[in-house]
Amino acid sequence: MPKSSSDSRSGVPRKVIGLAVAGAVGGFLFGFDSSVVNGAVDAMKDEFMLSEAVTGFAVAVALLGCAAGAYLAGKVADRYGRIPAMKLGAALFLVSSIGTGLAFSVWDLVFWRLVGGLGIGLASVIAPAYISEISPRQVRGRLASLQQLAITTGIFAALLSDAVLATSAGSAHHALWLGIEAWRWMFIACAVPAAIYGLIAFRLPESPHFLVLNGKEDTARKIFDTLMPGDDTERHIREIRDSIKQDELSTKKGSLRGKAFGLQPVVWIGIILSVLQQFVGINVIFYYSTTLWKAVGFHEQDSLTISVATSVTNILVTLVAIALVDRIGRRPILLAGSIGMAVSLGAMALAFSSATGTGSSVSLSGAWGPVALVAANVFVVSFGASWGPLLWVLLGEIFPSRIRARALGLAAAAQWIANFAITLSFPIMAAGSLPLTYGMYALFAAASFFFVMFKVPETNGMSLEQADTLFVPKGSKPAELAVTPQ
Repeated sequence: MPKSSSDSRSGVPRKVIGLAVAGAVGGFLFGFDSSVVNGAVDAMKDEFMLSEAVTGFAVAVALLGCAAGAYLAGKVADRYGRIPAMKLGAALFLVSSIGTGLAFSVWDLVFWRLVGGLGIGLASVIAPAYISEISPRQVRGRLASLQQLAITTGIFAALLSDAVLATSAGSAHHALWLGIEAWRWMFIACAVPAAIYGLIAFRLPESPHFLVLNGKEDTARKIFDTLMPGDDTERHIREIRDSIKQDELSTKKGSLRGKAFGLQPVVWIGIILSVLQQFVGINVIFYYSTTLWKAVGFHEQDSLTISVATSVTNILVTLVAIALVDRIGRRPILLAGSIGMAVSLGAMALAFSSATGTGSSVSLSGAWGPVALVAANVFVVSFGASWGPLLWVLLGEIFPSRIRARALGLAAAAQWIANFAITLSFPIMAAGSLPLTYGMYALFAAASFFFVMFKVPETNGMSLEQADTLFVPKGSKPAELAVTPQ
């Protein structure tokens, strides 16, 4: 392959890397918009005089929009294409960021966060599907992991933005520019990356997989030739075409239905992986960490700084996962991450069992504060190097091409509903018992280990179509994978 057209170290065409990075910008918005509330939550609570339950709902309601957006993303992507779905997501991001920043009541705030959630849900599905479909098999894990790297970068950018705006104003409660409070500018700031994402979407080519699925093989062939010159374009087209023929054995074209509680087994695997990723409580750290560290004795500015440092750690360990995913495989990384999460969450439960006070007045004395801080960051490291990026890799790999967008959408919707449940329940559970809360997360982390051990095969180094065959129930023919669970 000509050196000028590829990365000299990986042999991957630079155009493919560029498209993967561009597609992952949706992940940046996903991380930014979902985490920007961290620095604003206390000011929101005071501005609208919210109870703990209503505060939790105002934070978590965006996740209901995410679930709806993720579910609808598959339908939009399958009917209109991956690129139109990206454009819609960008538009939703843009209007919601401005609407949330100018909210005049709690219900107005809730509405705009719901709209923003629809955009996040679309991005959470389209980005990994698009990246997986334009990536060569030998580096698909690394390129698909760019989604999580973009998410973690978005989280960092949101928390850094929160810290800068709050510091500039003196507090998130205080007015900054144009007499508008800093916490409102935190939301308005999301309009900038939303506009950039929309502009990028207008320049991206459509997914070759979508084009083949819709009978546009000549266009798909041209895109493959442009992205991967010198590669076997006809083999790529043939694999997609064969996969389509297998899926057409279904009595209902592209159906997700099966005998395992109404869905195909592979769809359930995707749903359970998504739910477990959220039930370990990772987003408690990114949505409520500023409030949490203030509760155990840190000042607002210190709490924001700690949150930014945690997000930087998250980015660094995601880079480690990207470097290793195509070398040592998916399963070993997931299993190691589950162990790290279970141990660190157990340490947090132990630390908070020694806390005095309840609710917002809880405090940790002696060495327990640093223990909780270190354990929280070990948890972020364990998650960020494993379940964070690798979930998106697996969801982009395990589903048959005919149902990929819709199945991924359903799995992502389940993820957002699980995220909603954790985010909504945390303020209430934390007010009751932080040790019990973190102990519950530790149990789910342990459960994730056993699920991967017994239910998730290795997909490293396989084409998307080959990876599908790993999830054929015993006794089934490969062609029945997408349609006839046993």
